Amino acid sequence: MQDGNSNWYRRSRRDFMRTSLGLAGGLALPGGFARVFAAEHPPIGTWPAGASGKSVFIGIAVPRTGTYAVQGEDELKGWQLAVEHINSGHPLIKKISPKTDKGVLGKEVKYGVADSAAKPNDAVQAQQRFITENKAILITGSTSSAVAVALNKLAQREKVLYVTGISGSNDTTGKDCVRYGFRQCFYGQTAAAAIGPIVVKAYGKNKKAAYLTPDYTYGHTVTKSMQDYLATAGWTTATNQVAPLGAPDYSSYLLNVANSGADVLINVNWGHDAVLSIQQAKQFGILDKMKLVVPYQIPFLSREAGPALLADVYAATDFWWTLEDKFPLAKMFVEAFEKKFGYKPEWGANNAYMSFALWAEAVENAGTFYPPDVIKSFEAGRKIQSTVGEVYFRKEDHQLVRPVIIVKGKKPSEMKGKEDFYEVVEIVPGAPLMQKPDAFGCNLGSYT
Repeated sequence: MQDGNSNWYRRSRRDFMRTSLGLAGGLALPGGFARVFAAEHPPIGTWPAGASGKSVFIGIAVPRTGTYAVQGEDELKGWQLAVEHINSGHPLIKKISPKTDKGVLGKEVKYGVADSAAKPNDAVQAQQRFITENKAILITGSTSSAVAVALNKLAQREKVLYVTGISGSNDTTGKDCVRYGFRQCFYGQTAAAAIGPIVVKAYGKNKKAAYLTPDYTYGHTVTKSMQDYLATAGWTTATNQVAPLGAPDYSSYLLNVANSGADVLINVNWGHDAVLSIQQAKQFGILDKMKLVVPYQIPFLSREAGPALLADVYAATDFWWTLEDKFPLAKMFVEAFEKKFGYKPEWGANNAYMSFALWAEAVENAGTFYPPDVIKSFEAGRKIQSTVGEVYFRKEDHQLVRPVIIVKGKKPSEMKGKEDFYEVVEIVPGAPLMQKPDAFGCNLGSYT
């Protein structure tokens, strides 16, 4: 027993001396502080290797081909502008993240881009390469919620932070939420709770609705949220037509809609699917008999489908550029984006920009890239200035508490310019729209 105690004492003293000498040596060398700081935590994910140099890397997997490609390119521009602003210490970034000054924690932000084609497997494979080969300390992407859910799982497994791109499914911060994932944009529940009262006021109670629903997590959860809200006003579902992503022809689905006796067509389709299904609904004469509602607006929808088809149509969205008249940061963003890319930003670009800006804010306040500390910084509930006013993350499910914007399509004769597609009808505060944090089955999991 005595020998064991003596051996334990010698080992402990030796380990203490090694640690002390290492500490002294680290402090004496350039970059020593970083090495000492890193030694406080065991490695996790790509940390500390991914944050050990003069730059950090972000992996972006976004659809550049397929039915969501137009929206993916818009998102990508938002991320690119955010990186440029972060690295230059742009005044807009400093309004959102006051501690940011040319890079994040003084490190230049670099990024790589891969085409996900809105396919979960493609997105996961691309991000796995970014994690393995580039030591990505952040991954992003998704214009499809199926991709968002898949990247949530990858992020949790690899212990690398993930901020969603666009994802409207309730499941992303519901049953498929993870500790390592955060979402900035609105989603099915908040869309339905925001647009529902306006639709009921405009079209009355006890109506029949026909739904066009894309067959994946986004479509099913948005449709259910709309059905649940409208049922409180006596609305019923005449038909719910479920189509695969990227369907080239909606004739069979629209025939059923036309014969359903519905008063209102609620089109949950997204991207090019939304454009095609609305154009074909017009050809079928459906839009002459039924009102159209878009509960989860698609960037470029009015431009792609034609403003006449969206005239007087209500839609819920994340951002519209005329908010520059109300929010100073929105004005800064719209001006910077238009100067760089030559058009007014759509909500995908704004959402992407804000997701990086909010990540920079979280890292700067954590004072480290160590993932659990950054997560806790996100979860702290700080009120942050954004392009749509003050926002904050809910710690229980990592969903941003933010307003939902209700817009109505303008007739071509009402447009004051080629991009003046919508009027903002209402800015609906976010917190009252949201379900209780555990209502959709969120269980975030572990930090380490």
